[in-house]
Amino acid sequence: MNAGVMEKGRGVWPDVIRKEFDANQFNWRVGTRLLSETDRVRVWEIRLAPGERIGFHRHVLDYFWTAVTPGRARSHAEDGTIVEAIYSTGETRHFAYGKGEHKIHDLENIGDADLWFTTVEFLDSANAPLELANEANDEAFSE
Repeated sequence: MNAGVMEKGRGVWPDVIRKEFDANQFNWRVGTRLLSETDRVRVWEIRLAPGERIGFHRHVLDYFWTAVTPGRARSHAEDGTIVEAIYSTGETRHFAYGKGEHKIHDLENIGDADLWFTTVEFLDSANAPLELANEANDEAFSE
């Protein structure tokens, strides 16, 4: 991943982004679709068309993501950092959180092709998993 910090500080975020952060900082949906869940893992898909964005969400579990397609994205992080990154197919990153630690961010596809990731969360992490609601948009369980 080739990434660069564009700006730092929520003051430079557009109003709509700041308001969405305040409203959704406890959002547990770390993907656009939950593909599978066992007693050990949750497997998520993130698929974003050019210009599409997954809103702010909170990571509390150890996890990894793999880029299924190459692309470019912009992310706003809880500390106010704005990062733009270029992803390669197959690129994978791992994250671990200690008790009480978390990460909040969004992700916007700023490229000209679909951007697709698979994310796997480990339910036996230092933090308890957030409860999943039985929502209609978890299509994978009804297909």
